[in-house]
Amino acid sequence: MKIAQKSIKFLIIIFIALFSATIFASDSDKKHDNQNDGGRVNTKEEINDYIKHHLADSHDFSLFSYTNDEGDRKHVGFPLPVIIWTTEGLVAFMSSEFHHNDDGHVIVEKDGLKFAKIHSKIYELDEGAAQVSFDETHHATNAHKVLDFSITKSVVGILIAAFLIFFGFSRLAKQYKTKSIPTGLGRALEPLVLYVRDEIARPNIGEKKYKKFMPYLLTVFFFIWILNLMGLTPIGFNVTGQIAITVCLAIFTLIIYITNGSKDFWMHTLWMPGVPKLLRPILAVLELAGYLLIKPFSLLVRLFANITAGHSVVMGIAALMLLLKAEFGTVGATGISFFLTLFLTVIEVLVAFLQAFIFTMLSALFIGMAVEEHEHH
Repeated sequence: MKIAQKSIKFLIIIFIALFSATIFASDSDKKHDNQNDGGRVNTKEEINDYIKHHLADSHDFSLFSYTNDEGDRKHVGFPLPVIIWTTEGLVAFMSSEFHHNDDGHVIVEKDGLKFAKIHSKIYELDEGAAQVSFDETHHATNAHKVLDFSITKSVVGILIAAFLIFFGFSRLAKQYKTKSIPTGLGRALEPLVLYVRDEIARPNIGEKKYKKFMPYLLTVFFFIWILNLMGLTPIGFNVTGQIAITVCLAIFTLIIYITNGSKDFWMHTLWMPGVPKLLRPILAVLELAGYLLIKPFSLLVRLFANITAGHSVVMGIAALMLLLKAEFGTVGATGISFFLTLFLTVIEVLVAFLQAFIFTMLSALFIGMAVEEHEHH
């Protein structure tokens, strides 16, 4: 199936761009080793910090915490590779070498260089510095940022989504070559592919030109949908809730409809017919602003805001078991929190599909507006 094969090519391009985009996405690490309670989350402020951590990217995975028989708080997770570009070149090590303690930031020494993680950003200490010095605004005065190419949680999520899409579309394309009706995974994917084609691509782009853009639309639909579903798992993925990721996806749509714009599209944008010539330059500026800024901005903000808000609400409701424990008891507060969280999670499953549909549909709409050919009388 040519469409499925082309989707793989689009996926590879998108992955490379999104991998680079995660460099600029903010990341955060849990404040586990609290001096007072060993990292337990009890107060409203601690809950807010925990939710912010869940929404942000991170250099490692924190799965769960528990208290052992000695009363020590233990945190279970696994590190990820830290890959940074320094003054001496490329340096790599595992994120487990960074950790919080009561004395301050731990200094990691590699290849004769010293590094510290400050506010979840990796800094290289100046030559001769043994510890990080801060000014009155808590900014490092003897360290500078490095270019961070680390494999963060978001990158891991992108890799998993890329593998699932590559595997699924490869199976579907292979079955179309040998069978008239797909089976297994291919049979589950086929209705979704037909849905994107018949309900999104054809109505918005048109019968003549929709096939050219099907690989991109299929790729972006499944990519966003899978990542949205992964964000509902307890592991802590929030890839589509990172503004850098949604910006990159919106830029792809922008590039596609700008580079494929028809002659009529540019004529109506830059020198709109049927209006007084004095107004045409003004309308040209407004039209260009709409296509270059407003439409991509609406794409990126809608996806980012909805996913971020959904995660915040679900985790806030889950935290009710802590806030209501004094009034309703442990069992009552847990029951209230459980049923409300379950209800909202079911809604979020629908939202995961809905946001993928909306992003793909709007992308198809913008592409259709650019490639449309007008009839002139």
